[in-house]
Amino acid sequence: MTRRIKTLNLIFILLSLIIAGCKRSTQIGKVDAPVNRNGSVDSTDVQAVKSAASKFLNDWKQDDYAGMYALLTSISQDAISDGEFSDHFSGIAAEAALKDLDYEIQSALINQDSAQVGYKITLHSILVGDITRSTKMNLSKENDEWLVQWDDTLVLPELQGGNYLSMDTEGYTPSRANIYDRYGTALVAQTDVTALGLYPDQIDPSQEDELFAFISELTNLSPDRIKRLYSDYPEGAGWYLPLGEISTDREIDYKKVNRLSGLALSPDKSRFYIDGGIAPHVIGYVSPIQPEEVDEYTRRGYQKDERVGRSGLEEWGESYLSGSRGGALFVMDEHNRPLTRLAESSASPSQSIQVTLDKDFQYAVQNAIGSFAGAIVVLERDTGRVLAMVSSPDFDPNAFEPVHFDDNSSLGEILNDPNQPLLNRALQGLYPLGSVFKIITMAAGLESGLFSPNTTYQCGYFFEELEGVKLNDWTYEYFLADGKTIPSGLLTLPEGLMRSCNPFFWHIGLTLYNRGEENEVSEMARSFGLGKATAIEGLAEAQGQVVDPENAVDAVNAAIGQGDLLVTPLQTANFIAAIGNGGTLYKPQIIERIAPPDGDPEYEFEPEVLGTLPVSDINLKVLQGAMVGVIRNEKPRGTAWHSFTGLDIPVAGKTGTAQSSQGEPHAWFAGYTFAEQADRPDIAIAVVLDYAGEGSVYAAPIFRRIVELYFSGQPQRLYPWESELNVSPTLDSTAVIIPTLELTNTPEP
Repeated sequence: MTRRIKTLNLIFILLSLIIAGCKRSTQIGKVDAPVNRNGSVDSTDVQAVKSAASKFLNDWKQDDYAGMYALLTSISQDAISDGEFSDHFSGIAAEAALKDLDYEIQSALINQDSAQVGYKITLHSILVGDITRSTKMNLSKENDEWLVQWDDTLVLPELQGGNYLSMDTEGYTPSRANIYDRYGTALVAQTDVTALGLYPDQIDPSQEDELFAFISELTNLSPDRIKRLYSDYPEGAGWYLPLGEISTDREIDYKKVNRLSGLALSPDKSRFYIDGGIAPHVIGYVSPIQPEEVDEYTRRGYQKDERVGRSGLEEWGESYLSGSRGGALFVMDEHNRPLTRLAESSASPSQSIQVTLDKDFQYAVQNAIGSFAGAIVVLERDTGRVLAMVSSPDFDPNAFEPVHFDDNSSLGEILNDPNQPLLNRALQGLYPLGSVFKIITMAAGLESGLFSPNTTYQCGYFFEELEGVKLNDWTYEYFLADGKTIPSGLLTLPEGLMRSCNPFFWHIGLTLYNRGEENEVSEMARSFGLGKATAIEGLAEAQGQVVDPENAVDAVNAAIGQGDLLVTPLQTANFIAAIGNGGTLYKPQIIERIAPPDGDPEYEFEPEVLGTLPVSDINLKVLQGAMVGVIRNEKPRGTAWHSFTGLDIPVAGKTGTAQSSQGEPHAWFAGYTFAEQADRPDIAIAVVLDYAGEGSVYAAPIFRRIVELYFSGQPQRLYPWESELNVSPTLDSTAVIIPTLELTNTPEP
């Protein structure tokens, strides 16, 4: 395309000279005084000329190539089509890595039907900085309208006689930086490979079959697939089609490589994700720049065959991980020889990212969830530091690297899996919270003054305070199943949380609603951080939903975490941490440090406070004591005591079984430790399992295992459903990712 434009340029210049010589006016390019036919200055024409030039330059600034083309003279439009014109200017922008441009009109001279405008142009290149020149624009009047005579000197005066721009980026592109865990262990790193690709415009049609068969032998890509990729690529000189990478120790027939035109092999680096992906939803993945993205990325200084971050920290940290590119911008003559170097800038090194995760602990927590769908979040209780974040099912980010050809089938499985493994359930999964929400309802009741720790309630099988509605406690559902379970009986408020008595909390929600404090529970939920993003850096997250009740039924249902309430596991772990640390709601953070290879870090972790729970110290201690009772009490009667027998780490928590409209309920357990060990900061954990069943049966044992892994480095006992360590039930392939909810009268603990 570039050489074609240069030829058209020369034709246009010759045509302009011939036609200009036939005119009565001075030849274009000669500067005369701005006079009218009476010999006086015509300010109207001067202003019109300046306006036309400004419009052309402003359209260029806005990348409005169609607008620029419409302002060209008829001779210019005869010399170049609108598509060629747009391609030419977009090519200049890409070659120069043009971020923006500025201009300043300095003079305007006219002579009847011709004019010349002098202006200063500054091109802002991402790679080589600013290039400023003074140049001129010739205009002609056609049908009383001033139009632009186009040639390449409008861009820069050096671009005359077929000269063009060429950016040299060889040696100016820093290697993509690694991502490490908090202790400096690599989670993703660059490895040496040989990049393989095609220059479609250089392929000899007579060699196509042999070429595609050879590439298929190297990559395991089928010849038909290679041909489709090649056929779909843009036409024109210089386009490069990346096909992937092969290991540097792979034997290659270089005689055949040299004989097959269009084939290119070059040393490169591949992105490798350790152990099949540690925290893949957090780290993310990279993939090659796609054909439709080439213009965007080349203007940002990238080479066409580079990879860019597509999700997680790979995407968020792109500017850190890819570094600051440099280059040398040359003016080349029509024989492809360098004439002058316009500008040059060296590259700045990329910066590695250290996350707050511990590689070994994160890997162990990923194994702890087994084949259940769901999420686990582990926070450092007193700082907000994320120690583990798991979303299941997960995926192998190596599948997105073309070098890993054996993974091509697994990439298709990832993209087509109905369980959507790319979804980060920990931050984007929206769930009803179930009985874990009773902590918030209890806080609202205590802070209202209508309830105290000594308030009692007779917890039976049924709740009949709503006229015309009879709701069943979870104990009644158990009774129907086993014929043995009896109602919880007379309970204090802390015992109500310990036993997860639904009627007690329905009673609190209804009482507050009837007393005119209908939004007390929902406002308390918002102050606990629900219904809004946590603002964790680097990762996309859902806000969740907290809805004010419109009627008594809404208030009753919301009091036990059902209704229209939707939360993320991260939000849940965060407010649980605040309860455990004395009421401080910290911002969850996943970035430990960002730093270049040598030099001071750009960022280092510091705790950041989002707010304080609106709960008095006395009431907060009541909540903490009730959560301890869920796990450890005299009778024992807590809903999770059987999952924690023999555990020597002190834990507080709450079970949750959130009803859904699709099959089994979601199993929750959320809590914190209070071991107060000098070498192991206490943690807060939220576990949710999609459609798994009861929280006390499934989520609580997983919670326990995470505590064991954190404090001792290994599990102390098998799960009830395990025959051996890390062998779990098979994931139901029909599971729905984002749970929805319908009003139910049979919520369980």
